[in-house]
Amino acid sequence: MRLRPRSAPSGPDRGGGQAPETSARTADDRGGHALRAPSPLHAFNRYEIKYLVHTSRLAAIRDELRARLDLDDHAADGGYGVWSVYYDTRLLRFYWEKIEGLRFRRKLRVRHYGDRSTVDDGTTVYVEIKQRVNRVTQKRRVALPYGDARLLCDGRQPIRHRPGQTAFVEEVLGLVQGLDLRPVAMTGYQREAYVGHDADLGLRVTLDHRVRGRDREFHLGADAENRLIIPASMAVLEVKANDRVPYWLTDLAARAELSVVRVSKYCQAVEAFGRAPRSLFHVPDHDADATPAPAPSMKA
Repeated sequence: MRLRPRSAPSGPDRGGGQAPETSARTADDRGGHALRAPSPLHAFNRYEIKYLVHTSRLAAIRDELRARLDLDDHAADGGYGVWSVYYDTRLLRFYWEKIEGLRFRRKLRVRHYGDRSTVDDGTTVYVEIKQRVNRVTQKRRVALPYGDARLLCDGRQPIRHRPGQTAFVEEVLGLVQGLDLRPVAMTGYQREAYVGHDADLGLRVTLDHRVRGRDREFHLGADAENRLIIPASMAVLEVKANDRVPYWLTDLAARAELSVVRVSKYCQAVEAFGRAPRSLFHVPDHDADATPAPAPSMKA
């Protein structure tokens, strides 16, 4: 299955449809409209497809992924932790742009890979802008000591950085200052990651388990309680492809009876903690049925 990108808009996109404006939303947009234009700088473009997978079906899916793909270098021994703090406006602008399906939208986060209990100001983290332009996902990031990342995103102050990082750091500073961004939600999960080779070069498939989060205590290393925001019986399977999704993978999804979902871990956290009404895309954050359906046959 080959996916064809559309041209990225050259300015603020107005073709994705807008919800009826309210005075609060209008106030939130003041000074921020110019900041919506896609930046010409990005690390890579990818298509992303997500599925929800019941744990009863994971073993068969994992076997086929391991037969066709390589395990990510960092995913040995059960994978690795991924922890992210998401920033948004007081009125959750980035959240609503996702829910409303705007053709251009983005979000800012600070991300750590590994054991969060070891995080201090000297730990390397990533400040990331992830944005969507039509069907294409673009992600740009810089690696910084956590203390500098907090000074930039929470303190809204310039930081020391390498010359090649100037444009990105200034963009982040413009976002947090211009849109009055603040931490809104934190998510964490255990990730298994697989990468393609040969004909599947550029393909990346991830399985995220025990997706949890919190709505306070946003220091990555804080000894704070997290709660599941997606049931423990479900994992998120995400396919990331530069150009095409191979037929064997779409066939695997069909045989496992998987359906494409619009799940967003950030939006899931916002809704799970009552920051916004639960949308049509919300995954119930409890097990509706303790007895899973039998796994379908994975044989062709």
